[in-house]
Amino acid sequence: MRRFSNGLEQTLQKSIPPEYPGYAGLRVRPAPALRLFTLLSGAFLAFVVFPARSQDHRGSAGKPIVVRQLSIYESRGEYCAWPSLARAKDGSLIVLFTKSEEHLGPDGAILLSRSTDNGNSWLPPIVVLDSPIDDRESGVTLLNDGRILGHFWSTFHTRESYKSLPVDAYEHALLERWIRFVETPEYRGAKGLEGAWSALSTDGGRTWSLRTPGHDSVHGGIELSGGGLLVASYRKTRDSIAVHAAESADGVWRQIATVPSPDPDSVRFGEPHILQLPTGRVIMLIRATTKPYNDQDPRCVLWETYSDDDGRSWAKPFATPLWGFPPHCLLLSDGRVLCTYGYRRAPFGQRACLSEDGISWRVEDELVLRDDAPNGDLGYPASVELEPGTVLTVYYQPNVPPGTVQRMKPPDPGRTKPGILGTVWRVPPRK
Repeated sequence: MRRFSNGLEQTLQKSIPPEYPGYAGLRVRPAPALRLFTLLSGAFLAFVVFPARSQDHRGSAGKPIVVRQLSIYESRGEYCAWPSLARAKDGSLIVLFTKSEEHLGPDGAILLSRSTDNGNSWLPPIVVLDSPIDDRESGVTLLNDGRILGHFWSTFHTRESYKSLPVDAYEHALLERWIRFVETPEYRGAKGLEGAWSALSTDGGRTWSLRTPGHDSVHGGIELSGGGLLVASYRKTRDSIAVHAAESADGVWRQIATVPSPDPDSVRFGEPHILQLPTGRVIMLIRATTKPYNDQDPRCVLWETYSDDDGRSWAKPFATPLWGFPPHCLLLSDGRVLCTYGYRRAPFGQRACLSEDGISWRVEDELVLRDDAPNGDLGYPASVELEPGTVLTVYYQPNVPPGTVQRMKPPDPGRTKPGILGTVWRVPPRK
């Protein structure tokens, strides 16, 4: 049983095939599908739609008219991050995200919130995945037949991994509590749950199939116009991107290509997103992370590559002028490509850029969606077009007044932690 912060005990269904390696000792409650549990109490759901703090965020291409800022989910004491956004076949919008105690908490869970009125209000989230370890990533791939393929990643933390963190990463008492947690028999016995998993939903994310081994994908993959699926992953290759293909969601996945970092000793590739253009070309935007890690390094620009043969071969990666990460790509109804990304240096917030061809990007065309976050604990924006020219971008950042100061080294446990927020905005017209 897992006890949530509100004291509600919820039974955990272990949805992994018991014959999969590393599952000895795990209790499995058979069920035909991964059950979804509703958070009944103890969480604050903001249906509030409130005015934008600023409507004059602009790039030289014109200013995005911010229609409204909204809160999808936030709860006192909970750290919510890394959203993935999609429109289900029935027209509803779904946002999957992680809820934990802190960024590196040992027992994150994947939640899903839904809007049935085009993003104006959001239903209380349901729990999609809550294993004994840290479930911390949830991308979605929309299939042409209406099904949704979920991509999940679960991390197994250890005493050693927590002891190796910088001295100011977290308060000592908190780390010691986490270490005690990861050394419990239930946690240690769940080591076989670490890694990438996939599950299918046939009802818009309300229920999910049993999980099977899969591939990580922060914002999900694509179904190609000519048939077949494509997913770009990074967790098992670290410094490069692995491209995987399957004939169908039920088919066998195979790695068909690798996109390496041009300088793996100093720049690591990760958290890619792919998009197919009307021409058939597949573009890939990639996060660049420096070694040693420094998320304010000038080299943390987005990189790009593209494929003209359904992902089998890729152009030599090139740096874009867009600073920020990670990327999310969206094809707009007017044919332009939108890329959104977090901006983890002052002024902290969320940014976007438009391209006519998905290849050429100009920093002069950058649009500032938010520039009021207190620090760099933010980002992972993802977007959908609500109607032609109007976009909803969701992301995570603390919902605090401009000018708020938060202690982050180590993080103040009493601060307002990040929530899942959104911006509805209008795309500037073509010049």
